[in-house]
Amino acid sequence: MAMLLINSIFEGTWGNRAGSRPAAEYWQEVIPALKKGYPDFLFMAEAYWDLEWELQQQGFDYCYDKRLYDRLEHETAESVRLHLCADLDYQEKCVRFIENHDEPRCSSVFSGEKERAAAVTIATIPGGKLFHEGQFEGRKVRVPVFLGRRPEEPVDTDLQSFYRVLLEAASSEGLKNGSWQLCERTGWPDNRTYENLLAWCRRSSEERQLIVVNLSGEAVQARVVLPWEELKGRTWHMTDLFTQHEYQRSGDEMCTEGLYVDLPAWGYHFLTRWSPQ
Repeated sequence: MAMLLINSIFEGTWGNRAGSRPAAEYWQEVIPALKKGYPDFLFMAEAYWDLEWELQQQGFDYCYDKRLYDRLEHETAESVRLHLCADLDYQEKCVRFIENHDEPRCSSVFSGEKERAAAVTIATIPGGKLFHEGQFEGRKVRVPVFLGRRPEEPVDTDLQSFYRVLLEAASSEGLKNGSWQLCERTGWPDNRTYENLLAWCRRSSEERQLIVVNLSGEAVQARVVLPWEELKGRTWHMTDLFTQHEYQRSGDEMCTEGLYVDLPAWGYHFLTRWSPQ
């Protein structure tokens, strides 16, 4: 609850009981002082009330992105897309999650398919990633942090395998250090399901990755336009990381009309291993 020590918030909470307002912000004094002795120490703020940017300006290395969590759970794909249009420097300092110690277990509020789509989303966009103890095993019971016991729950081995593949991908050089970009997606006058689909790509010196996610409970069809001009003039081979299905597509088509995508409810593609033919 780092935002509670912002002067304006503290003053609004306590009124006259707070006394005179300090000349400087608490975190702007504490964080630099500690980093003088421990320069590699990272500060992560549990932040709410849309004060993430303010706390970043006061010196925090990362801030909880609770707003994205709420959008993924309750709102539309378009709201998530607009969220991801924020300045990249800001996004790099956001901590993305779909489960933590305060929220219900994601396996208890999301369907299995929706959880996977949301997990692919947070693991492949810019920013820090937070995964909660028990999330990989599909635990459903949220246990208070002060309680020293919990019920036995069966391990969801399929979910566990999914997360194993996802985490390995998230630690790849391309996802960690590659340049990130939202991709344009289009549809047709009589088919606007593309609005439920999001796509982004990563490009590094060694890797290309395209992630496409259907954030809705209905099937979608769309065209995803890739920003990589070097694809033109060749046919490209790529592999879906999760299904191992292989595709061949025209670079000219992918950069102009767009890559045709047809996904089921909460479906996703993670296209990697791009090579020209």
